[in-house]
Amino acid sequence: MAVSHKLRSLFEEENVDFEIMVHSESYTAQEKAAGMHVPGAQLAKVVMAKADDDLAMLVISADRNIDFGKAKEVLGVKRIGLAKEEDFIDLFPDCDLGAMPPFGNLYGIPVWVDEGLAGQENIVFNACSHYEAARIAYKDYERLVKPRVGDFGKHVSECRVAS
Repeated sequence: MAVSHKLRSLFEEENVDFEIMVHSESYTAQEKAAGMHVPGAQLAKVVMAKADDDLAMLVISADRNIDFGKAKEVLGVKRIGLAKEEDFIDLFPDCDLGAMPPFGNLYGIPVWVDEGLAGQENIVFNACSHYEAARIAYKDYERLVKPRVGDFGKHVSECRVAS
């Protein structure tokens, strides 16, 4: 799939300067960042979570991972974890599975952004496919999405590797 009509229309209607970046097909945030020569701190990855009984879109930079203990506090829920594909597969009909843009508001899903990403001047994100990304100013993203911002990430270097 190419950049969704919904996303492109939003940018054009709201006078958002955007750049579409074509890259080799990739499935991980680290592969995308490396392939596009974008710092991991600017590449926004989307993590779909189940927060109590509701879906939530958590947006975090590629150089960080979700700390679900922190996310539980930030979202004010009793339980939080990764959502299963079947929980959200039908919500993004204009996107390849796993290539959703961080615009949950366009799909009726609340959005939380990790404060590390919120501090960036520009962000790059999946544009509904595994081979296209978009770059916009974070201030434009914030204006369009109005995400809640909180500290729910930890730097990849802080994560333990299972032995």
